[in-house]
Amino acid sequence: MTTARSWDRILDRIRLLDDSNPDHRALRAGVLAELGRVIPFSAFVWPLSDPVTGTGISPMARFPYPEDLPLLIRLKYLTTVGRWTTLAGRESPVTTLLSETGGNPSQSLVWDRLMNRYGVSDVLYAGFTDKYGYWGWLDLWRTVDQGAFTAEEVRFVAAVVRRVTPALRRSVSRQFSRAGPVPSPLSSPVGGRPRADLPQQGVLILDEDMAVVGDTVSVDEWLGLLQAGPSPFQRVPAEVLNVAAQLLAVEAGVDRHPAWSRAYLGAGQWAILRASRMGPAGSGPTPPLAVTIQACPPEERLDIFARSFGLTPRQRELLDLGAGGVDTVAMATALGISTYTVQDQFKQVFDACGVHSRATLLAMALGTAPYAERCT
Repeated sequence: MTTARSWDRILDRIRLLDDSNPDHRALRAGVLAELGRVIPFSAFVWPLSDPVTGTGISPMARFPYPEDLPLLIRLKYLTTVGRWTTLAGRESPVTTLLSETGGNPSQSLVWDRLMNRYGVSDVLYAGFTDKYGYWGWLDLWRTVDQGAFTAEEVRFVAAVVRRVTPALRRSVSRQFSRAGPVPSPLSSPVGGRPRADLPQQGVLILDEDMAVVGDTVSVDEWLGLLQAGPSPFQRVPAEVLNVAAQLLAVEAGVDRHPAWSRAYLGAGQWAILRASRMGPAGSGPTPPLAVTIQACPPEERLDIFARSFGLTPRQRELLDLGAGGVDTVAMATALGISTYTVQDQFKQVFDACGVHSRATLLAMALGTAPYAERCT
């Protein structure tokens, strides 16, 4: 039986993990290892998400039968039970399958059509959300021999989520910082120098089951930059499947957030993925889905930069004006504040972002300076 002292020790270890400033993968791996000490689970799915749309990116997962990945993602987005975007409005960020369905898990689409065959008896759902946006969600699966999640376990995981959510957000901000890692996809084969360019827009065509049925020539370059899916879906990044599934959720009335997401590529580069129908719905065959992938535009970079660093609305206004080339006097006039307030606000932004000038701040936010220069 787990004691309160054991819970406290785990929370302390998670706090120390956060203090070490890990990247988001190391953070999630460490938290899962600590949870596994006191809470049994047979499988898990833990993606990050775009803070605006809640669409999944950069997933970590361990679950049986990876060949069912497209089906799992599609059903997850179409299932209302325990949906991460609804957990954000609740007092507790954690719930379970059995508690949400009154002990009748078949009310969950993903359990009824998929998890049931895996012998899953209960699922713990956790949403990582703060006032700046959605930062990810975690599903822990239990099989019949492991029993149902208890109320004590739910309360403990809720305490973990509250502690980990700001750490997840900060891990995203470090992808902009000078200390940020340079993952291999954006490095050239010779010398490991980061790429300065990105391919032209690529498009993947998917059918209703999210199988790829067509693409454009340039899409292969993009697929090489995004995180590869598990076998047998190495060519189709999970980000593509997630954004397509979000479109299906919108069409089904399950969720209202738009079907797009921003994904970090490494070396200071970001992509934006959008899903849409290739034609209007009618009496004939359902038009296929199109997922476009292109370089993230400046305004979208600025948005995720401001959210991940926890900037205030006023600081975000100043960041946007600075990105537009507006000087201090014009900023003060536009916002009806003094030039001293403008300078003081920028100083606070510099402290939050670990920079010392507007030029460095904007170069980091917009990705306009060579990555090697920002890392020195």
